[in-house]
Amino acid sequence: MAKQLLLAAFLLSSRTLYAQSEQESIKLIIDDTKTYQTMHNFGASDAWACQFVGNWPADKKNRMADWLFSMDTTANGQPKGIGLSLWRFNIGAGSLEQGAASNIADEWRREECFLKPDGSYDWSKQQGAQWFLQAAKQRGVKYTLGFSLSAPVQMTKNGKAYNSSGGTALNLQDGKLGAYADFLAAVTRHFGFDYLSPVNEPQWSWGTATGANQEGTQATNEEISAFTRLLSQRLTGTTSKIVIGEAGQLDFLYGRNTDNRGDQINQFFNPASTNYVGDQPNVAHIISGHSYFTTCPDNNMINVRTQLQNKLKQVDATLEAWQTEFGILGDICGQYNGSPRNTGIEYGLYVAKVLHHDLVIANMSSWQWWLAVSPYNYSDALVYINDPSGAINVANTRTDGVVLESKQLWAFGNFARFIRPGMKRVETSVQGNNDPAVAAATLMISAYKDETAKKLVVVMVNPEAKAKKVQLEGPVGGTFNQYTTDGNNNLKRTQAAANDISIPGKSIVTLTGTYQ
Repeated sequence: MAKQLLLAAFLLSSRTLYAQSEQESIKLIIDDTKTYQTMHNFGASDAWACQFVGNWPADKKNRMADWLFSMDTTANGQPKGIGLSLWRFNIGAGSLEQGAASNIADEWRREECFLKPDGSYDWSKQQGAQWFLQAAKQRGVKYTLGFSLSAPVQMTKNGKAYNSSGGTALNLQDGKLGAYADFLAAVTRHFGFDYLSPVNEPQWSWGTATGANQEGTQATNEEISAFTRLLSQRLTGTTSKIVIGEAGQLDFLYGRNTDNRGDQINQFFNPASTNYVGDQPNVAHIISGHSYFTTCPDNNMINVRTQLQNKLKQVDATLEAWQTEFGILGDICGQYNGSPRNTGIEYGLYVAKVLHHDLVIANMSSWQWWLAVSPYNYSDALVYINDPSGAINVANTRTDGVVLESKQLWAFGNFARFIRPGMKRVETSVQGNNDPAVAAATLMISAYKDETAKKLVVVMVNPEAKAKKVQLEGPVGGTFNQYTTDGNNNLKRTQAAANDISIPGKSIVTLTGTYQ
């Protein structure tokens, strides 16, 4: 037995030494003098679960809030949360009060409305969501954004919070555009939102006469433009800014305008366009879109984001681009799928890969997740809740349950926690190969600087099982804090010398240090 143990130990040691010797050595050059976009925020949405979990027992909802918002650390420097810098609040249209008559079968996807049928406001509605909004502010989240999926049901053509027409027009009664603007402005003023997003994914159809999965409506570019102008007037005297776009796919931002619901960069921010709103005082100089359905294969992901960036340069090089909704949705080239729920490192790596390309190829200055919390057997959340027994059972999680983390959460944290508002992305290059298609399959790297504090953040995504060695070159400090998310760790804090950084296989690593 002793000989067998010695042999096993020898073989294990030999394998370890062999693996170390096989580690690829990479020379990373950082040029802090060449800068790109200034980062604005990383965020997530309260839809739909926060309306319920905001009323859960205090210890559990605080744990969720800490994971999402906290910038605190434990005694050994381990992060308690991912430090989101923006929180999205879903401004409901009243489908929850309608109950089954809303034709939205799942009560978790219905929302209350602050506006009562008599025209007065009830600010006690959406209590659970309001709890998370306050929890975000208490933990230092810098920005808040209110978003609307539908006009209040008393204003819509069909009396529902979704558009059953099958057409392209906004689900709103004639003459009610001003009233809808008044409603959104009132909610924005009440909560002091920094940003307001009035129309979401106008390119998709949101239901049929018999039902829908959630609140939502189609809208044309002309309608969005007219609505935005009214909203800008209603927000006079506030610092709140309107963010438009929310395109269902990124390619609607630069093309796909066959039914006047695409080409949004040109439509809204080209002064020659009849739908131009870039001159409106409360309109942010930002176009927003969603990264769904454009992430595979790698050459398509790169091509879509390259075209987006080219369109921005062509129309207005100063226009910011925000990625405002993403989650793992549907079948993704047979490699990932929304169903069933998967919270492992492969899905965390996929999230990091999309993040990298949106920041580095598309130059996004904001990146926002969709469902922050979810009870579903699906892979599009950061934090998950099961019923009190630990089972995935949506109906039984309304008032209490089990709180679960995911690798999607912590992989997002490798970016959101450390790349803070106001940082600038800087040039990185790998000696020998800087082809983005090669990087997508081997090692994706981006870097960011805080010019005031002389702080440097480097994020590296290694999708391969093979570990890698990296040497930093440039005006960098000697020692970095290293935060690693892999199959066994969530933002695990260690230290590394700039000339000797170990990147484990299948991991996301963030380095924080200084530059000269």
